[in-house]
Amino acid sequence: MAVKKAKAKAKTRKAPAKKRARKAVAVNSPAVKKAEAVLSKASKAVETDRKAVTTARNAATSAKTKAAKSGKAGDKNAAKRASNAVKRGNAKLRKSREAEAAAKLKLAKAQVEAKIKASEQAVKDKVAERAKALGDKTEADLKKALAAFQASWRKKRAAANKKKLATIARKLNAKQKAAAKKLAAKVAAADKAAAKKAAKKAAPKKRKAAAKKKAAPKKAKVAAKKKAAPKKKAAPKKKAAKKAAPKKAAKKKAAPKKRAAAKKRAPRKAKAKAS
Repeated sequence: MAVKKAKAKAKTRKAPAKKRARKAVAVNSPAVKKAEAVLSKASKAVETDRKAVTTARNAATSAKTKAAKSGKAGDKNAAKRASNAVKRGNAKLRKSREAEAAAKLKLAKAQVEAKIKASEQAVKDKVAERAKALGDKTEADLKKALAAFQASWRKKRAAANKKKLATIARKLNAKQKAAAKKLAAKVAAADKAAAKKAAKKAAPKKRKAAAKKKAAPKKAKVAAKKKAAPKKKAAPKKKAAKKAAPKKAAKKKAAPKKRAAAKKRAPRKAKAKAS
């Protein structure tokens, strides 16, 4: 049972998540291309020298075999020369391999430098891209902030203007009311002066009417007496005429007094007109 449970657990285990492969940095620098060309040349030289050494070894082996069979001095010398050729080939192959290793190292260094430069450029490009994005965002945020500021500023200014206009309207209304009051006072004074003038003009007429009313009963009495008196008593008419004469004289004396009173009132009228 324990083995089955272990197998079941092993089956249920999740597979490890694959690591994201790093993006390969594009390497196309002139230094890398040059190092690649040197390495290719060195690799070809190594291949050529290896083939030469193999050929020399085969020749040396055949020469040794021939010298061993024949025992001749010429074959032995040929075997020695073949052996020396192998040594020289091996030395040349060693130098070619060293040159190839140096070329590989130089290529690796060039590739690293190119990758570093490419990564630096990638960082610069990324920074420039982010700078552009941040600049665009800044402009958008600035527009929003300006719009909000304008709305707030206009609201405050409208409130301030409203207060100022209320103050101005209050002052102007007060001035207008004061001016209207003055004009109304002038109109009232003019109306009062006109009323006084009209009253002065109407006063003599009223006096005449009153005098007529007072004189009417007297005339009626006189007429009644005349009717009642006998025809023989005609002489008293002369006496009545004499009595009426003083009255007329009194009226004539009163006329200058009225004229003087009218002259005194004239300056008052002139003052009323001037006001």
